[in-house]
Amino acid sequence: MDNSIKNFTLSKNTFGQLCFMSEAGQFHEQVLPVKAFPISLPEQCIAIVDRDGHELVWLDNLSQVSDENQRMIKEELANREFMPVLTKITEVSSFATPSTWAVETSRGATKFVLKGEEDIRRISKDTYLVSDNHGVQYLIENIQLLDKHSRRLLDRFL
Repeated sequence: MDNSIKNFTLSKNTFGQLCFMSEAGQFHEQVLPVKAFPISLPEQCIAIVDRDGHELVWLDNLSQVSDENQRMIKEELANREFMPVLTKITEVSSFATPSTWAVETSRGATKFVLKGEEDIRRISKDTYLVSDNHGVQYLIENIQLLDKHSRRLLDRFL
């Protein structure tokens, strides 16, 4: 892994869009940070791309950039990403799909419809993504940390 410091500057234009200035003085407006592995490596493998999707810089790790650039990258990613963490499954309407799930998340309590078992995807040994009928994805960071009732309900769909 290349841990050398990447010398570029990020800023915001008057419209609040992220801008990139390379060490050589090349300026790009409307750039975006893009994670290669958003769940398994949230602060690693990040590209800064221009408005046409061309890579301007690759970061093996966010530690390769200044604190200010890290802050701007994290802020931009947070504005675009919405993935509540599912912390508890309160109830499910049916063990056949589609079913309505009542859950608690890092963003509060909610209900959603699970269309089918295929909408529960295993990411790693203990990490899962659950997609609702509107395409919102709920992250289960560690299935072992769910309470017994939640695990029992989830097991019926796995």
